[in-house]
Amino acid sequence: MKQSVGIFHPRMVLKFFSGRVGVMLFRCGSSKKYNKLDAKLERKMMEVKRNTSGRNNFRSFDSIIMRFPQFREGLKNIRGVFAQYDEDSNGTIDHEELKKCLQKLQLHLSEEEVEDLFCSCDADGSQGIQFNEFIVLLCLIYLLMEPSTSPHPTSKMASPQLEATFDTIVEAFLFLDNNGDGKLNKNDMVKALNAASPCERSSAHITRTRFEEMDGNRSGKVGIRDFLFALTDWVGLDSDEDIPISGS
Repeated sequence: MKQSVGIFHPRMVLKFFSGRVGVMLFRCGSSKKYNKLDAKLERKMMEVKRNTSGRNNFRSFDSIIMRFPQFREGLKNIRGVFAQYDEDSNGTIDHEELKKCLQKLQLHLSEEEVEDLFCSCDADGSQGIQFNEFIVLLCLIYLLMEPSTSPHPTSKMASPQLEATFDTIVEAFLFLDNNGDGKLNKNDMVKALNAASPCERSSAHITRTRFEEMDGNRSGKVGIRDFLFALTDWVGLDSDEDIPISGS
């Protein structure tokens, strides 16, 4: 019998997701080819951090975990967009399908920008963007888009709900980025994971696991792209598994 929804325990979720160790390893490592893109994303995250003046709704890694169901529901709504542009229904979006999607969403990017984003998000090198990769790609585009200069600005992605989900995910990253340099390191993770009360602190093993799941290329640094890939794994978008809950 399926468990009824009860209190959501972050410690249970940490234990559950520690079982997914290795899923992300070597999946989204940065190539030298994307140094320019990653540097641009780092600068963008630094800019966002400065603009928030230190304001953040997250107080611990546990508080991020508590949002996993919200993230999952918000990101699952992208599946309809993905299916709409996967014209041959093969489970991936190719270059031409992506161009049509971006045009429909009124996202105006140069050919070079589209190519860099496509390749950097095609984590398995299959020449096609799968659903999880599509989520990462859209969030990166959202971050890189300049605000509208129109006197009547509209939602950047024509979906306020999706933008709100992306904004919350970015806020989670910024909470973990203690020094505000646009990327995470293990010390950042230790501080964030141990920010809760002493009885809720994660073990050193869990701290290493969380970071290693993001640091696919073992560089010791994690950018927003790597964080997004890890997050989509953690919230279980690629499976039908229920996020663990407690209750009778």
